[in-house]
Amino acid sequence: MGINYAPEPTGIAPYTSRLAELLAGDGHEVTVLTGYPHYPEWKLAKGYSGWSRSELINGVQVKRLRHFIPKTVSHAQRMHLELSFGIRLLFAKWHHPDAVLIVSPALFATALAIIRARFGLAKPSTGIWVQDIYSRGLEETGAAGSISGMLMKKIEGFVLRSATKVTVIHNRFGEYIASELGVPRSHISTIRNWTHLAPEGPVDRNASRRRLGWADDDVIVLHAGNIGVKQGLGNVVKAARLAESQGSRVRFVLLGDGNQRAAVQQQAAGIKRIQFIDPLPDDWFQEALQSADILLVNELSGLREMAVPSKLTSYFATGLPVIAATEVDSTTAGEIAASGAGIRVDPSAPKDLLRAAERLADDPVHSARLGAAGRDYAENRLSQHAAIVEYSAWLTKLAASKRSSTLRTSRQSHSHNV
Repeated sequence: MGINYAPEPTGIAPYTSRLAELLAGDGHEVTVLTGYPHYPEWKLAKGYSGWSRSELINGVQVKRLRHFIPKTVSHAQRMHLELSFGIRLLFAKWHHPDAVLIVSPALFATALAIIRARFGLAKPSTGIWVQDIYSRGLEETGAAGSISGMLMKKIEGFVLRSATKVTVIHNRFGEYIASELGVPRSHISTIRNWTHLAPEGPVDRNASRRRLGWADDDVIVLHAGNIGVKQGLGNVVKAARLAESQGSRVRFVLLGDGNQRAAVQQQAAGIKRIQFIDPLPDDWFQEALQSADILLVNELSGLREMAVPSKLTSYFATGLPVIAATEVDSTTAGEIAASGAGIRVDPSAPKDLLRAAERLADDPVHSARLGAAGRDYAENRLSQHAAIVEYSAWLTKLAASKRSSTLRTSRQSHSHNV
């Protein structure tokens, strides 16, 4: 159960979709309850209508439940979105599962699904797959005041503790929800996200760059994915303005969409060293990544714990160097250090960002070394095969915990009756 699923191209959807497909291919009977496609544009995708819809997507039974989609994304509007989806989950047919895997950060929808699982007739085992830490995100982006932030922290802790088991995508998430949200450490597993794009053959970089409007001597610094608040992309606009004023060869490219795109484009009006590209199909997306010179992760100043950018798994697989504009003690900075795939600069420091790009462009040997380290990290630490093997085993144990609980209840009832 999760609000995001294919054909949404970015964020959590590719992971939820691929996990469901691979589990089905591994012999599990998988049903997905999800929302209507709307992300990252925050509008209903073309071709989707009605109150509910059933689809068969790559061997997986998918039931879509219509929900509210906000035109502008605020904390209150997001809560409305999640509650509307959660209420649909509450009353949907669940088909008597052995285990339910709920994808968070749709916290309020997760809470309603947990209520249904605990107090419904079937009482399946429940696992929560934590992709982002909801309450920490509110704190770090300043989207909630101290009182509402504290309340969200208590709610998130209660929801996570109410699940049978929890899996997180990074060890730091596990440490945080154990120490700050009170989830027993024994209930937490870490299974990393993987590189979800299929391996591509050789790319004609020259042809691809011409198609995208990139000059041969442009140093392309590409940021791919959501254009939202936590990306803090005003920093990139300022770096592009500096590049233009200094006659730099660096050109920043923002590939994707999101609720802040219009605002960022407005900031960038008239700047020639920045380009915006609409979301691309997977094969074109991979071509664009591999045709760049440097890949960029940019985070809002102050973000440390809330998320591991999903784009990193795709970035590492390209063999290109990465620049991470992020706090020195952030989870993202830790990933860059662990992989050896790139360099970190301070967020909201456009001069440092531009200087880092120029330094990498002037040192192709160092850039190639960073890119090779990232590819090696993706192949050995973030493989899809390893993740699916771990998830299959984890879900099998989760389902078994329901069966053993049912057996204990049956024995107690039999003993009482006797």
